[in-house]
Amino acid sequence: MKIERYVLLGALLMLFLSGCQNAFQAQPAASPKQVTITDASGAKVAIPARIERIADAWPAHNEVVCMLGAGGNIVATTTAAAQRPWMKVVNPQMGQAVTAFDQTGVNLESLMAAKPDIVFMPLNSKSARQIADLQIPVVQLMFHDFDSLKECFRLTAAILGGEAKQRADNYIAYLDGNLNRITGVTAGISPEQKPRVLHITRLAPLMVDGKSSMINAWIEVAGGVNAADIGGEASMEQLLAWDPDVIIFGNTALALNGVEDGEKALNELLQDEKWRRFKAVQTGKVYINPEGAFFWDRYGAEAALQIQWAAKILHPDKFQDIDIVQETQYFYRTFFHYDLSAAEALRMIAGKPPAR
Repeated sequence: MKIERYVLLGALLMLFLSGCQNAFQAQPAASPKQVTITDASGAKVAIPARIERIADAWPAHNEVVCMLGAGGNIVATTTAAAQRPWMKVVNPQMGQAVTAFDQTGVNLESLMAAKPDIVFMPLNSKSARQIADLQIPVVQLMFHDFDSLKECFRLTAAILGGEAKQRADNYIAYLDGNLNRITGVTAGISPEQKPRVLHITRLAPLMVDGKSSMINAWIEVAGGVNAADIGGEASMEQLLAWDPDVIIFGNTALALNGVEDGEKALNELLQDEKWRRFKAVQTGKVYINPEGAFFWDRYGAEAALQIQWAAKILHPDKFQDIDIVQETQYFYRTFFHYDLSAAEALRMIAGKPPAR
């Protein structure tokens, strides 16, 4: 009887311990409230594991946040991003975000009122220390070519979490696919067949983009050669000495009282005898760069569209398969989840704002 009793007690004890063990294993591990990441400056930054309110001081990065599915969480932005009309169309939250940053720095009162969980800033921003001193996590980011653009997407996705990683992977796959497709053609074009391209950023004073720039990167991918040996301010005499085959005006170079003035400004400009001396003007190879949620040509995610547009205008015979209107619609539908019409796409490609 004693033996049977001990056997029974032992079995009950084993059953109890097994149940405790299973109960313990079934408990989910406590989620961390913070995680640590390394930003583009090399700094280790402790950020909230769950980010619901975002301040973004880098105009180009606002677009990245939107594409990764967190555009509705932007509560503070820059004057430059707030002034992008297409951004407000694809991400209406931009119209509600406070403008806490401009070229002079940060309005700390406006920023604190927005109560961000995190602040994204361009690398080496002079305001980063001020904000970090307020105990708000500051993440510095930057990209200057296609590889660092992809790294920016990966890091931002890791910070945002959730579906952002898959969205980043999808964008990178799209970008890589277009880079490979275009360079597969342009790599075989001889140097003497590649047009010399001049990209003008400003008119007063004259500013051009040189070799060490994202602009140079897409010019080369598209099968061109950057006519500008140096970037920055240049004289009309210097431009005439370069005498490019193609001239592309950045939209901001031509805008007077708004981006709608670009086409009118270009037509007026080309009547000036100074500009009529250029080979590109004489042959009709002068273009306004497209603009969407951000500038296609300037350090933005729409570089994936820019390389296709540029390849088409530089080598139309070799890229007859590219329908830039359809590509623009696909891009916005896929990465912004916005159903862009053909008419809207045409306005973007022409560098025009949304129709009123």
